[in-house]
Amino acid sequence: MSQQRYELLVGLHVTDQESYTRYRQEMKPVLDAHGGCFSYDFTIDQVLVSRADHPINRLFVISFPSEAARKAFFNDPAYCKVRESWFVPAVKGATIISTWLTEAAQ
Repeated sequence: MSQQRYELLVGLHVTDQESYTRYRQEMKPVLDAHGGCFSYDFTIDQVLVSRADHPINRLFVISFPSEAARKAFFNDPAYCKVRESWFVPAVKGATIISTWLTEAAQ
């Protein structure tokens, strides 16, 4: 049996890798608490076509059990504190490229 998961494909322009790494470490327990995870994660050295108004050098898929779980995660005060401390200074552009529901094996 499978269940659906809500996923986002996100492109970032990371300008401070050290702070971004710290952000990812600090936000992971909050992400785990909301049932989220990273399905894919890439560093990108060349983008051939993009509609974003910023360069993209990081691309990932972040997955949640539902859209409600995604909203709860991004609104969680613990996440917001980590984001402000580490993500904001490290990332100069963020674009949600796509969102979708996918079947995930249990």
